[in-house]
Amino acid sequence: QVQLVESGGGLAQPGGSLRLSCTASGFTNSYYTIAWFRQAPGKEREGIACIAGSESSTEYADSLNGRFIITKDNAKHTVYLEMNNLKPEDTGLYSCEVILLQDLSLNSQAYDYWGRGTQITVSS
Repeated sequence: QVQLVESGGGLAQPGGSLRLSCTASGFTNSYYTIAWFRQAPGKEREGIACIAGSESSTEYADSLNGRFIITKDNAKHTVYLEMNNLKPEDTGLYSCEVILLQDLSLNSQAYDYWGRGTQITVSS
């Protein structure tokens, strides 16, 4: 059974950084795509970054303006989201989703499995 567990959320100050982790289980090969989504208060859920498991290809939402970086460690079955220059509008519930295909997408409908998420609050 495919499972995803997010970690690394918490409270951060504006301008600070956080690193989120998405640890996967239930599959062992690197033929997958994992994406990060966020749900900000009062806003629609937004796909923000995704990465292909067996390649170096990535995709980001334009709204990030280069502040976030998605990486992977297949040996640890983990995908990371490095979040820099955090802003109050980055506050929200961050979750990861996976599909066992190589198909970059920021659309949640493309994914089959998802985690429960980790909360990030950016505030001074």
